[in-house]
Amino acid sequence: MIGRITGTLVELDTGHNTVLLEVGGLAYELMVPGYTVSNLSEKINRTITLYCLEYYEGSSVGGNLIPRIIGFPQKEDKIFFQRFITVKGIGIRKALKALAKPLADIAYCIENGDTKMLATLPEIGKRTAEQVVAELKGKMGDFALAASATAHAARKPLTAIEQEALEILLQLGERRNEAEEYIERIVKSDETIKTTDALVQVVYRLKAGGR
Repeated sequence: MIGRITGTLVELDTGHNTVLLEVGGLAYELMVPGYTVSNLSEKINRTITLYCLEYYEGSSVGGNLIPRIIGFPQKEDKIFFQRFITVKGIGIRKALKALAKPLADIAYCIENGDTKMLATLPEIGKRTAEQVVAELKGKMGDFALAASATAHAARKPLTAIEQEALEILLQLGERRNEAEEYIERIVKSDETIKTTDALVQVVYRLKAGGR
C-alpha cells in the first residue's frame, strides 16, 4: 500500500481532478480533491509530496476492479476525507468533487450546522447537506479550528449597536459564530441599518430565507 509519494508534477487535468506524478521514470496517476487543483496548477514541473489513499473501483464480478490512488497535500486532509465519506450517500467520487473549498471552512460549516453553505458545494444539495451535519457534527472540531481562528483574526471589532445585537441573539439561543457572521454580512451590504432592533430583525429575515 502506498502511504505517501514524492515526485515531479508533470501533468494536471483540471477537468477530471487528476495529476500525473513522475517518480524514478514511472508516472503515477492520482485523483485529487477539488480544493487542491488551484494550488497544484502553480507547481507544474516541481517536486511535490502527496499523502495517498488507495481503493478499488468497479465490480468484483468478472474481475473488473481497477486500482485507484487519491492524493492529499496534508496527512490531516486524508483523515478528513475518510470521515467525510462515511456519510450515507457520499461515495469517493462524489466526495472528490464536493470538497471544492478549503477543508477547514467545510468543517467549520459542519460544526456550526450551516447547511446552506454546504448545499452550495458541488454534488451536495440540501438533503445531503443536512445528512452531512447530522452525521459529522461534533466530529470535525479539530479541522474547524483553523477556519475559526482565521475568521476571528479578519473580523473587525463590533460597534456598540452590533455588540448589542449580538448579545440579544445569544440570549435568544443563537450560536456566537453564526450570529457574528450574519451581523458582519448585513452591515457590509446595508449601511442604512442604524439600530439594534433593525439589525436583529434582518438577521432573522435572512435565517428565514429572506433578503
